[in-house]
Amino acid sequence: MKKTLRLLPLLWLFACNNGPAKESGQQQLDRLAVQYVRLGLDIGQYDPDFVDAYYGPDSLKPASKQDHFPKDSFLAKVETLKKALQEAATATDNDTLRIRANWITQQLTAFGRRIRIFSGEYKPFDEESQELFGAVAPAYPEAHYQSLIAELDSLLPGKGPVAARFQQLANRFVVPEKKLDTVFKTAIAEARKRTLQHYDLPNTENFTLEYVSGKPWMGYNWYKGHYQSLIQVSADLKIFIEKAIDLGCHEGYPGHHVYNMLLEKNLYHDKGWAEISLYPLFSPQSLIAEGSANYGIELAFPGEEKTTFTRDILLPLAGLDTAGITAYFHALDIKGRLNYARNEVARGILNGTMSDSTAVQWLLNYTLLNSEAAAKGLQFIRKNRSYVINYNYGQDLIKNYIDAKAAAGQPEKRWDAFGYLLSNQITPADLIKAGGGK
Repeated sequence: MKKTLRLLPLLWLFACNNGPAKESGQQQLDRLAVQYVRLGLDIGQYDPDFVDAYYGPDSLKPASKQDHFPKDSFLAKVETLKKALQEAATATDNDTLRIRANWITQQLTAFGRRIRIFSGEYKPFDEESQELFGAVAPAYPEAHYQSLIAELDSLLPGKGPVAARFQQLANRFVVPEKKLDTVFKTAIAEARKRTLQHYDLPNTENFTLEYVSGKPWMGYNWYKGHYQSLIQVSADLKIFIEKAIDLGCHEGYPGHHVYNMLLEKNLYHDKGWAEISLYPLFSPQSLIAEGSANYGIELAFPGEEKTTFTRDILLPLAGLDTAGITAYFHALDIKGRLNYARNEVARGILNGTMSDSTAVQWLLNYTLLNSEAAAKGLQFIRKNRSYVINYNYGQDLIKNYIDAKAAAGQPEKRWDAFGYLLSNQITPADLIKAGGGK
């Protein structure tokens, strides 16, 4: 009994010295990830464009909001969370934890810039895109676009302004409204079939297709979680035949729908990483999302396969003549290279160096949009600002990344590299490094 009594003070001292169990590196990252999600959802109460998708627990959603936008409080929370993540990354020798901490930190940098934009505080175009999307797109002089227009001039039939001749050719391939659903569902089904040849997608995955009007975009994927998407197509303007494959791949397979599904399955459900359940639209994640969705068109329909499928399947379904389709797709290839002109328009608008009338003329002359589409393009830039770089520069960064991982003659390895990209926390800096800094 005496021995027991003598041991009691020692046991008490031992218990006090140990205190509560020390938090592991993973537990710390998990806790910070939850704080990141809560912060994003809080901001999204005020900024309706902030949260593009969320499929985490309702318990993380805010219960109430203030009458005014608490800008300073949000910015302080961003900086506090970034500091904690940097300390966590420095304190660990676990590569996975460092990657997670770095990924969330870069997302938070975008949080800070978007908070300021929502409050009316702006930076020049390139500085904004660096903070929001982790990249600065190259700028080209007007002569660059003029040379591409000259290349197109030699390809298009007839005489007169290149933009008018392109529109004349394109107007031969407008999908009739009554054929729209059949054409789009056929293109999406083919894109899905080709994707399933390479990836095992969840058995319950599905999407709903809707046609809408009055939107500043051509198509949109609203990811709902649980491997479900709502895909909307803007049908208030002419829809040209190539858009069936382009939007089917971009919004569906192997684009946004597949990207969100793979992240949800592989990182959120399988690993329990809370940060993946939140997709903030104005963040580096969107450069990966938009760039991979655009590159996915080429991956699913390489070489002349897009032209062939359109000529043999889609045009007959639409009741359209196939004559001229090869020339049209060659013209579309050049038009794709002209897409960087949209960056120059956005750069000029945001920097105050380009008037609206000049911006519209650039869109007409160098992106070859018709007047209605040019007006919608300007509307998109006004609303989404430097987001435009994610489509063209994002696609080029993804292409360089895939090229560095697999040669053009290795289609299966390219699909493997693409699948890895869609299933991991890859940042724009990772793409630039892997692609040789291009």
